[in-house]
Amino acid sequence: MPVSAFLGPREVFALMRQAWLGQIDSDPRLLAEDVVIETPFAPPGRPRRFEGRAEFLAFAAPQRENFPVRFEEVRDVVIHDTADPEVIVAEYTLAGVVTTTGHRASAPFVSVLRVRDGQTVHWREYQNPLAVAAALDRLPELFAAFTGDPH
Repeated sequence: MPVSAFLGPREVFALMRQAWLGQIDSDPRLLAEDVVIETPFAPPGRPRRFEGRAEFLAFAAPQRENFPVRFEEVRDVVIHDTADPEVIVAEYTLAGVVTTTGHRASAPFVSVLRVRDGQTVHWREYQNPLAVAAALDRLPELFAAFTGDPH
């Protein structure tokens, strides 16, 4: 059941940002049961496509629990409306603190969201895996994933 059929893509993206910052609880109902989520630039070994809310949440929940970053700000937000009222393109930077080191870091993202009846039905997120790996001091692991060389 939709959170509210009156929520469009801008409103859903605003709720997503609040959830990332811990200002509100994340509401899985913002994702349609049959949502498709794509991360085309995901590093090797990471899924690039999720089909369905349950599949995405089963992957994302443990990732969030073990992700050592506290997001403090979503900045540089630019939202582009499209000819399709269900779709926006959102550019933004997530900034926060790596909780294990105290290091401050940020990474840029671009998301294409399609929202219908208050729920995200398609979300394509483009992220910079180098920036994320650098922030987490995991560049060697990222390079090894690309090259197959553990050293």
